[in-house]
Amino acid sequence: MDRIGGTSESVLSGKRVVITRAARQSVELVENLGKLGAIPILLPLVAFSAPEDFGPMDAALDRLEEFDWIIFTSENAVRAVVKRAEVRGNLRNVAGRRSRAAAVGPTTATAAERAGFFVDYQAETHSGAALANELGEKLRDQTVFLPRSDRANPDLPQLLRNYGAEVTEVIAYRTVTPVNLDEQKIAAIVNGEVEAILFFSPTAVEHFVGIVGTEKLRDLQHHLAITAVGPITANALRQSGVDALLVAEDTTTHAVTAILNQHFAATSKVSAVGVVPE
Repeated sequence: MDRIGGTSESVLSGKRVVITRAARQSVELVENLGKLGAIPILLPLVAFSAPEDFGPMDAALDRLEEFDWIIFTSENAVRAVVKRAEVRGNLRNVAGRRSRAAAVGPTTATAAERAGFFVDYQAETHSGAALANELGEKLRDQTVFLPRSDRANPDLPQLLRNYGAEVTEVIAYRTVTPVNLDEQKIAAIVNGEVEAILFFSPTAVEHFVGIVGTEKLRDLQHHLAITAVGPITANALRQSGVDALLVAEDTTTHAVTAILNQHFAATSKVSAVGVVPE
């Protein structure tokens, strides 16, 4: 906290922070940023829809209780499985299954537990690859159900197989570009009227580049705090030419607010001695 005028004020006070994921996934983050005095701006850059073919998903759900492991790499995967299971009448298999569930992080784990799954393992490092590596030999000769997006990183299924797992990967949902994006919010970002923008997936980065262009994204890094949530998203931003970026240590709300606090605290100290950062 900084002392301003004899009162304690957050370094995030008044900072406009763009959140590029869906509102229902951002409730806790919006609340915490608001408590710190920041101004959250929701601009979802990723939307989700049903798979074009439910066949593989339905076949897996019909034998859900037969899998040794169910691996969830996102809240959306949990939501898609539960929604389809309700339609198919397979929810009883969720409650009575013998398989163990693993989650990529705390948010996904919470969603899975609320859906009726008991999460046996949560990754310490919040990525699919880390989850596979942490489980390691526990996967040998195990059957794994892996419901994911059509745009998911292809490395995870192979990594699971390298550890000896028999993987049934299905497209549980499709990741698409949202319709009716808020042009005023996009203009505010482009015109430098915000202080930070948070990216939660490579797809969000891709969609943003499609809107503003690579050159503009590279220019924005000199005017606002471009923040990647997780190493995979950070890599996507670097590949788009962003070198000056913040990287949250993990996908938790605490990690996101911590990196923003750290950045703006440093910025405030530099400004206080009369040097304005580029």
